[in-house]
Amino acid sequence: MRIKPIRNEEDYQNALQRIDEIFDAKRGTEEGDELEILAILIDNYENENFPIGMPDPIEAIKFRMEQMGMKQKDLAEVFGFKSRVSEILSKKRKLTLEMVRKLNTTLHIPTEVLVQDY
Repeated sequence: MRIKPIRNEEDYQNALQRIDEIFDAKRGTEEGDELEILAILIDNYENENFPIGMPDPIEAIKFRMEQMGMKQKDLAEVFGFKSRVSEILSKKRKLTLEMVRKLNTTLHIPTEVLVQDY
């Protein structure tokens, strides 16, 4: 087992190839330890070089509504008014703190997603 830091694309590709080769290694074995260390190194490299930003708050609401099979009228029960839902989903009205709390509780969308500017 010869592990080195992942500093560039070539190192990254080599690490991915090696992980592919030892993917089924048993935990506690030398290859299993190598697999675990490589996975940590790859995760670190990907987080630094390919960061994934948070989704747009309104798109997150729409996506979650779709996942849950909800319609605008269902969300109106959360906010109280159907017209307010339309204004929010079309980005004509900003989310209030109370709305963020209700969306977090009802749709289970993280508050850090909902409080972003849009």
